[in-house]
Amino acid sequence: MSEARVIPIVPLGAAQAEVERVLTICNACRYCEGFCAVFPAMTRRLSFPAADVDYLANLCHNCGACLHACQYAAPHEFAVNVPQAMARVRGETYADHAWPAALGALYKRNGLVLSLALAAGLALFLLLAVARQGSLWQAVEGGNFYAVFPHGLMVSLFAPVFLFVVFALAMAVRRFWRGISPGAASAEAVGEAAHDALRLRYLDGGHGEGCNEADDRYTLARRRFHHFTFYGFMLCFAATCMATLYHYLLGWQAPYGVTSIPKLLGISGGVSLVIGTLGLWRLNVKRHPAQGDAAQRPMDRGFIALLFLTAASGLVLMLLRGTPALPLALCVHLGAVMALFLTLPYGKFAHGVFRVAALLKWAIEKRQPNTLGVGE
Repeated sequence: MSEARVIPIVPLGAAQAEVERVLTICNACRYCEGFCAVFPAMTRRLSFPAADVDYLANLCHNCGACLHACQYAAPHEFAVNVPQAMARVRGETYADHAWPAALGALYKRNGLVLSLALAAGLALFLLLAVARQGSLWQAVEGGNFYAVFPHGLMVSLFAPVFLFVVFALAMAVRRFWRGISPGAASAEAVGEAAHDALRLRYLDGGHGEGCNEADDRYTLARRRFHHFTFYGFMLCFAATCMATLYHYLLGWQAPYGVTSIPKLLGISGGVSLVIGTLGLWRLNVKRHPAQGDAAQRPMDRGFIALLFLTAASGLVLMLLRGTPALPLALCVHLGAVMALFLTLPYGKFAHGVFRVAALLKWAIEKRQPNTLGVGE
């Protein structure tokens, strides 16, 4: 006879306890049940252990609809604020599941000033290295930036960092995944989770009109700027992958023409990223403090700033490729890219990875029998 799996009881932290409190109230009210996936998932539970709190917090997209609709929000004595409570737990989730664990504290320090200082420091290091060679301000034949930094050197700098980022994020999500015990994933569940993640389905406030920002007005701005940012990032990544195939598989050496596939992908991705990050920055500055965790805003803005700096410097580099300013622009761009990648496992980027895992958990869970017989 096989032994039943024993799930250890983990004491709730202060932020988790607040989520447990507000969800217990929400579970009795259920006015917001149709707003997003959090509330149907909530109704499948009568209690909220630490793993379930972490799961529901990462399933929340912070659209703000439930806060504006809640009859128990402040100034009511219950002071229910689901978006803020969930946001605080999400921040702790990233730190608690970070790999290596000792680096989890970086989430609290990864702010705007640190991000920009890191990008500036790396760019300065590269500028000094190029200046020492006496080639900081000179035209490069054909706009070939590999004449400034050889291809082999670029690969040796970025490949280890990229592999570490992928491995660190995979290990963090693995820890999160084991804690929430989601069960087996079917192809149908994986497809639904991917569909919901790519469409940002739950940034529509449950009614298709969008998020609440500083007031009761609904807007799709957050959803649209998130799409510009995400798909811009993916287009830039696709451009890098295509250039890698050109170099290693086809033997075509950079630089590539403006009408080449890597350049078209990179330009469109860069423009999309600039639009998206400018929009998200504006919304982040304007959003009411009650609709999130104010302590995480430096981390949010640091990530947005690095994405913008990476995209904008890449576009400027393309425009200056035929001028003596190319080495200078290249150093600034590479400094921004390196800073972005070094902070990816311990910054706001993690929220997208954990959110996809939570969406997959929900897609699996909703296909399982509801033992409570409620919320269906």
